[in-house]
Amino acid sequence: MARRPTPPGTPERTRVAHVADLVRHTVPPLHPAGLPFVAAPLAIALVGSKRRWVRRAGLLIAAVCALFFRHPNRVPPNRPGVVVAPADGEIALVDTAIPPAELGLGDRPLPRISIFLSVLDVHVQRTPVSGTVRAVLHQPGQFRSADLPEASTVNERTSMVLQTPDGQQIVVVQIAGLLARRIVCDAQVGDVLTIGDTYGLIRFGSRVDTYFPPGTEPLALPGQRTIGGETVLAAFGSTADA
Repeated sequence: MARRPTPPGTPERTRVAHVADLVRHTVPPLHPAGLPFVAAPLAIALVGSKRRWVRRAGLLIAAVCALFFRHPNRVPPNRPGVVVAPADGEIALVDTAIPPAELGLGDRPLPRISIFLSVLDVHVQRTPVSGTVRAVLHQPGQFRSADLPEASTVNERTSMVLQTPDGQQIVVVQIAGLLARRIVCDAQVGDVLTIGDTYGLIRFGSRVDTYFPPGTEPLALPGQRTIGGETVLAAFGSTADA
């Protein structure tokens, strides 16, 4: 006797839907910038060669690129006045430093937190606060190791200045490293961004610096791992200058 189709709502259909939902929540989507890097080796592996080692190499490269360009969903905290990490990685520095000279923000040192991204970290950058983009500037430079302190001033970088609705100013800087040769910043002057929004990406190892208003007390420590869009780096309060 032929088996009847399983009607909607049965346990079997429900299990399939549950598995599909589990896959969607477990396997992060791919950032659009990574599509060419995944599609090209995948095409070679599937249709471009009859040699087994070429197919295996193509599949491996496609998998590695998919891992690098993963773009997981993040839920920022709803606590008002917080600044979240703009990137996944490890906090390399918590100090004070003069913001990039090309921004023209003066020579007063500001509180700064630097996050180093290894090649295994998620490499998209997320908006640390909700606010309006006041400046976006790209500065050509060197490609020294991004974990060196001098990388903030000598390496190629793209800086973005954000102003919150209450007038606080945050500077976030994407810095290229030894392997990073391409900085992507989709934000433009005048854009209104929401905390946790994805605004850019750095390819293959890098660093992201965040500069805070004078007097801001950092809430993170060197060596701490950050989750972009979720980990709180600082909070505006009575210690921050108006």
